[in-house]
Amino acid sequence: MSGPENGSKKRVLVLDDEPNVVKYLETLLQDNGYDTVSAANGKEGMETAKTAKPDLVCLDITMPEQSGIRFYRNLKEDPDLAATPVVVVTAVTGTGGDPEPFRRFLSTRKQIPAPEAFFSKPIDQKEFLDTVANILS
Repeated sequence: MSGPENGSKKRVLVLDDEPNVVKYLETLLQDNGYDTVSAANGKEGMETAKTAKPDLVCLDITMPEQSGIRFYRNLKEDPDLAATPVVVVTAVTGTGGDPEPFRRFLSTRKQIPAPEAFFSKPIDQKEFLDTVANILS
């Protein structure tokens, strides 16, 4: 847990229904200087986003309760959270791990922008961390 002394740490919300994936991403992010909070579904994720005010959301697409797609749209439609960057990390990217169909699907509504980045599981750690660092710089 970070106290007031690490107030400058960037906070990342890890949203995934697989506990091992959450643990993996939280450990990876924490080991690289980020503060993390997590949620197991979209409904819990919105509540956490509203209270924790993350600097970035790491989002899985397929989850119970509320899908990642619905969470993403709700986030982008919330005036207080709309500017929060999102990195999608998912196993569901279609054939050959091509994220393009999902990228297009997520931004089908004109007022909703595409996510800042898209990663297929298993992720490339270095590329993931470089992308997070670039988005948060």
